[in-house]
Amino acid sequence: MKNINNKILIPEDSSLEEALKKMTELGKKCLIVANEGKFIGTLSDGDARKALLAHKSIDTPIKGIFNENAFSVLEGEFKKEDLKNVFLKKKYDLVPVIDKKNVVKNIVEWADLFKPESVAHKRDMPVVVMAGGEGTRLSPFTNILPKPLIPLNDKTVIEKILASFTDSGFYNFFLTINFKVKILKAFFEELEPDYSIGFVEEKTPLGTAGSLHMLKEELKSTFLLTNCDVIHDLDHGDLIDFHNKNNCEITLVASAKKVIIPYGACEIDKEGFLSKILEKPSLDYLINTGLYVVEPSAVKEIPSGDFFHITDLIAKVKSKGKRVGVFPIEDGAWIDIGQWEEYRSALKQLS
Repeated sequence: MKNINNKILIPEDSSLEEALKKMTELGKKCLIVANEGKFIGTLSDGDARKALLAHKSIDTPIKGIFNENAFSVLEGEFKKEDLKNVFLKKKYDLVPVIDKKNVVKNIVEWADLFKPESVAHKRDMPVVVMAGGEGTRLSPFTNILPKPLIPLNDKTVIEKILASFTDSGFYNFFLTINFKVKILKAFFEELEPDYSIGFVEEKTPLGTAGSLHMLKEELKSTFLLTNCDVIHDLDHGDLIDFHNKNNCEITLVASAKKVIIPYGACEIDKEGFLSKILEKPSLDYLINTGLYVVEPSAVKEIPSGDFFHITDLIAKVKSKGKRVGVFPIEDGAWIDIGQWEEYRSALKQLS
């Protein structure tokens, strides 16, 4: 049991955006909703995802979204063994400890009750990294190096990407490559990683999904697919569970993004006259972040040797009536390094 960290408390008039940012900053999947310290519920990352998928704006207050019937225990009136059973049955991340006036005094987390694993659980699921592009937007680096080997502080981009998966127990990787392949292969030969890595060499560029056809014999089960210029900070187990629970053929990870228009936007009525002017309005979007869960049956839809993007595959899968899921994350839970401005931002963020 831990003394309460007030940062994990959030009032009910806070926005979804504020809640998601707080979860990312604290590395928590659940926040305690409390007004002036008094417990009124919990907000999980799952609650936030459901709201975003229901087209709620990220400016929406969490009131009406959080769980008002959340479980809590009274200070001094619970047994550790009883709580263990509750955590196992309900899969809680945390449980608030309150006093008789409903004031949050402490929290009990999973790690307080169960011995943490020193090594991440091994996952057999393959991870495919689409690393065949020339990275022209990062020239002049990519005039010399393939994009996966661009330095990102003390490591290369590809090392950072693979580490985000190995930390979660993944060890079976495939890299699809096309540009400066000898340099890339030599790098990994020198690196001698403690995970399995195979190379799929495109003779000509095949887009963001075309080379998957060359892996059809290796990809016999659900797999992860990622671009080679994005790094994610998320619970891969939650992502995979979401994919399986919703019976999806493909699930993409999307970032909740608010875009502010820096001008007054004109609304026009049906007759073509001005209705009103909205001063610097904001628009909410879910942005594709370049990470996917894919079923092996989807690979069969990819033509052999053709230039084929992941968007083409998604369209083909949807045309056959299969589900494509969207797994929302907070905008700060991923890093895009595909352009110079983003690369510079990533250097600061990872320093």
